[in-house]
Amino acid sequence: MQTLIIYSTIDGQTLQICRRLQLIAEQAGETVTLVTLEQAEALNLSDFDKVLIGASIRYGKHRPKLYEFVNQHQAVLDTKVNGFFTVNVVARKPLKNTPDTNPYMQKFLKLSLWQPQQLGVFAGKIDYPKYGLFDRTMIRFIMWMTKGPTDLKGTFEFTDWAKVDDFGRAFTRR
Repeated sequence: MQTLIIYSTIDGQTLQICRRLQLIAEQAGETVTLVTLEQAEALNLSDFDKVLIGASIRYGKHRPKLYEFVNQHQAVLDTKVNGFFTVNVVARKPLKNTPDTNPYMQKFLKLSLWQPQQLGVFAGKIDYPKYGLFDRTMIRFIMWMTKGPTDLKGTFEFTDWAKVDDFGRAFTRR
């Protein structure tokens, strides 16, 4: 199996999740190509048996390039075993961590021509020391409003790695 994993990340947590999924697929005997959304533009999606796309949220939105890519390649994606997952800090909340309950997944499905076969939602990470002044201030304000962590010296990882592993194993069985 030739598997393509495409990621769109801002701070790197989506890439970390994709690397974990890559490892799971490789352990299952698949050959995996891991690329950024921009690098994927140069590839022929027809060369792959499976395509998995992961994308993070920043300030309530996926990057516009994600929608351009999936809408442009929707016909080919539909011929492949495929999946999509979103990474966002809202998913740290139990009532917003599934494809049916996560507002960003629901928004993606409404705005995308592509309707993936397998969906996943993973909580992300907040790394205040890594952010610049603007992002640190905005993210802290959002966390304050949503009762999340606001300690500017802290790094808070919410990713449920067992959930990631389950998603990866399910994708390899497709």
